[in-house]
Amino acid sequence: MKQLDIFIAFFRSSMLGYGGGPSTIPLVYKEVVETYKWMKDEEFSEILAIGNMLPGPINTKLAGYIGYRIGGVIGMLNAVIATILPTIILMIILLTSLSSFKDIKWVKGMKESIVPVVGVMLGVLTWQFYNSSKKGLKTPTILIHLIVGLILIQFLHIHPGIIIGALLLFAIFQPVKSASSYDQQNKKGNA
Repeated sequence: MKQLDIFIAFFRSSMLGYGGGPSTIPLVYKEVVETYKWMKDEEFSEILAIGNMLPGPINTKLAGYIGYRIGGVIGMLNAVIATILPTIILMIILLTSLSSFKDIKWVKGMKESIVPVVGVMLGVLTWQFYNSSKKGLKTPTILIHLIVGLILIQFLHIHPGIIIGALLLFAIFQPVKSASSYDQQNKKGNA
């Protein structure tokens, strides 16, 4: 039953994810976090961050890791197959038929109307990640990350994977405060 759930979750998210990998992320999130409750928000956002740093399509990376985590090697293969199967089916069926209809008004309208929906889905997911990140970081730190990330990606054209990798390295080499030292520091500050 678990393998069937893995297949359905990733097949459904891949089948409905129009516009490539980023548009499937909210759908994978809905299946993995909300529908099947295989992981929590924080875990999904960590996997997404690491997945964005690695080369290749994000949807198959998420499917591979989550499938492995839920169902082992068979779960990984199952999730990856469920992720790529809709693409294969749609490429064969739709590209052969839609290429002859691409200039028809309703086909153009269909393509153009989906773009805002994908934008809203990504915006909702971003808002959810922002809310979950407030638990670990303070709002000024989050805003600094947002502004610096926007400048680096949009204006300096630095690849997001490089930025994520640099932040991961930065986080690795940060000294970690233990709970007792944190409590002692707060007691000194309150005294």
